[in-house]
Amino acid sequence: MGYRLLPAADAFWRPSNQMGVLNTDLGKQLGAATLGARLWRLAPGQASTRHRHAAQHELYVVLEGRGRVRVAGDLLTLEPLSALYVEADSLRQLFNDTDADALWLVVGAPPEAANTLEMTPDQLAHLYPDGPKALPPELS
Repeated sequence: MGYRLLPAADAFWRPSNQMGVLNTDLGKQLGAATLGARLWRLAPGQASTRHRHAAQHELYVVLEGRGRVRVAGDLLTLEPLSALYVEADSLRQLFNDTDADALWLVVGAPPEAANTLEMTPDQLAHLYPDGPKALPPELS
């Protein structure tokens, strides 16, 4: 079959391991082998991990709400349907310092395993220089 469909009602949502942010792994549920894709719903006061990747470049699209993100040292605010491309080695962190949910679509390639339990201390320190649970200054 040349396509796979995941109806919204069938998507499996769960809190992320590190920060408790509700997300659904679209790539995994659709059997995508060449890219990763997730929806992330950040409630007010939530943030993703401040991280970088070894090889995965990512496209971030704000679907609902106002998107706040820090890439390297730059603080960005994205309106709905705005898109941001971040290269693998650039530090980035999504966060929500507003009073409404923000829904993000994050697509990356090539796909990259993110199981922190299988990483060496050096790998963890490179990918998460502040640790996997650091909040941005706006939420500290």
